[in-house]
Formats: sequence, structure tokens, C-alpha cells
Amino acid sequence: MKVGFASDHAGYQLKLAVIEYLKNKGYEVKDFGCYSTESCDYPDFAHPLALAIEAGEVERGIAICSTGNGITMTMNHHQGIRAALCWDVVLADFARRHNNANVLGLPANYVSQELAFRIVDQFFAAEFEGGRHERRINKIPVK
Repeated sequence: MKVGFASDHAGYQLKLAVIEYLKNKGYEVKDFGCYSTESCDYPDFAHPLALAIEAGEVERGIAICSTGNGITMTMNHHQGIRAALCWDVVLADFARRHNNANVLGLPANYVSQELAFRIVDQFFAAEFEGGRHERRINKIPVK
């Protein structure tokens, strides 16, 4: 699976750790930025990641900023994106199983690196259940 990443300066260090973690597990990754801890704006990196997911260049994404809110909100402005802010393993599980989330939003200032790894593992392990959830997912895009 090819996974895209986006972060701002607050999420940069956690992004690097998660990238390395997934590379060691055999995932292919593409980093859409940012590329340092210098202050920057998360939309500059969230939009290219969202477009890449919509275009099929990457299958899923991980978006990280200090609270996870801003970058996740930005991602969700794209019609083909279902970004879920997850600070717990259970949230990541339900985001995939019930919401078919294709982007995991992580709050860098509120999860440890170890917890982030567990959240990421669950996000990639869980499968969308379909059924009644499919009907709801189909109602998300604005037409």
C-alpha cells in the first residue's frame, strides 16, 4: 500500500517517526511536506495530499498537526476525502470499519509516538464493513 503524508511544523517530528515506522513494515510512502520544524501553514500540504488520494496516486493518507483539527478539516473540504481525527485506537478502528476513512488525522501534541504507532496499525488493519455504513458514506459528498 502507498501512503501519503502531510503535516505542519508541529506535526513534523511525529510524521517522520510514523514514516519510518511504516517503511520498516514494508509500506511505500510519499511525503507531501512540510519538511522542517519551521513555522508553516498546514493547508499548503493537506491539499496536495488530498488531491493525490483523489487521483489514486496514494491509497490512504496520514495528516498531522498540533491538534489534528486544522489539517483534518482542510482534508475534508475535498469531495473524495474522509479524514478522521483519531487520538485513540478505538476511534481509528471505527473510522475505518464504519466510516471508510481514507485519511488518518493525528494530533501530534496529544498522542505519544508509541500511541500513534498503535493508532496507525489499527487504521491499516481495520476493514470497512459496508452494509448500512455504505449508505451513509454515499450521502457524504455534496452534489
